Amino acid sequence: MATAPSQQKENTLLHLFAGGCGGTVGAIFTCPLEVIKTRLQSSRLALRTVYYPQVQLGTISGAGVVRPTSVSPGLIQVLKSILEKEGPRSLFRGLGPNLVGVAPSRAVYFACYSKAKEHFNGIFVPNSNVVHIFSSGSAAFITNTLMNPIWMVKTRMQLERKVRGSKQMNTVQCARYVYQTEGIRGFYRGLTASYAGISETIICFAIYESLKKWLKEVPLTPSANGTERSRNSTNFFGLMAAAAISKGCASCIAYPHEVIRTRLREEGTKYKAFIQTARLIAREEGYLAFYRGLFAQLIRQIPNTAIVLSTYELIVYLLEDHTK
Repeated sequence: MATAPSQQKENTLLHLFAGGCGGTVGAIFTCPLEVIKTRLQSSRLALRTVYYPQVQLGTISGAGVVRPTSVSPGLIQVLKSILEKEGPRSLFRGLGPNLVGVAPSRAVYFACYSKAKEHFNGIFVPNSNVVHIFSSGSAAFITNTLMNPIWMVKTRMQLERKVRGSKQMNTVQCARYVYQTEGIRGFYRGLTASYAGISETIICFAIYESLKKWLKEVPLTPSANGTERSRNSTNFFGLMAAAAISKGCASCIAYPHEVIRTRLREEGTKYKAFIQTARLIAREEGYLAFYRGLFAQLIRQIPNTAIVLSTYELIVYLLEDHTK
C-alpha cells in the first residue's frame, strides 16, 4: 500500500502529464488562429490606412474624391494576406517555441493549481469559488513568470513577416537575436500584461469549476442501453462545453491585456510599460483598439481551452481509474 507522501507525488506527476498532453494537443490544432490573432493585435496592422474613393456631393460634376480612411483588416483579410505573401507555412510560425513551452507550462500550471487547491481547501471552505480563485491565480503567477521568455520568442516569430527570397528566423536564432539586441530583460517584455491577464484565468476557472460542479449534480437521462461508456461520453462533452463557455466569458472580460502584451513584445516599439501602452492605444486608436483580434481569439481560444481541459480531465480520469 502506497504511503501518503508517495501518493501525493504520484498525483502531482499525474497532473503534470495530463496538463502537458492537453496543452500540446490544443497548441497544434489552433496555431494558425493564434498567428492571425497576434497579427491583428500588432500596431503595424492597426495603423494601416486604406484609401477609398468617395463622391463629393458639393461639386457640380459629383466627381470622386480620394480620402484616407483608417481601416483595421479583419480575420479573413489577414489570412488571405499571409497565404498570398508568405505561404501556408507562415500560419504555423511560433509553433516550435509553442510546443517547447506549452507542455511544461500547462504541466506546471495544472500541478501548481492542484497543489494550491489542496492548500487553500485547508484554509477556506473546501472547493468553494474562493479556493478556485486563489488556486488559479497562484498557478498563473508562477507559470507566467517561468514561461514568459518562451512566449516572448513565440510572439516575435509570429509578428515576423516573410519577405520574398529571405529566410525566416527559427526559434534559436530568434532567441539569440532578442538576447543580442535587448539582453536578458528583453525576454521579460510583456510580463506585466501577463500578470494583469491572471484575472482572465481566475474568471475562467471560477466559472469552469462552478459549471463542472453543476454538471455533477444534474441527473443524466439514462440512455437506451444504459452503459457506463455512454455516461462517460456525456460527461466528456459536458466538460468541453463548460470549458468553452468559461473561456469565452473570461476572454471577453479580460481581453485588453492581450493587445497590450503583444504591443509590448514588438521589436523597436514605442510601448515601454503597461499603463503607458494602455494610454497610447486609447489616445491614438480609441478604446475599440483594445479588442482587435477578439473574434480570432474566441475562435482559437474556446476550442483550444475545451481541448486542453477536457483532455486533461480525461487523462486524469483514465489514469486514476487504472491505478486504483
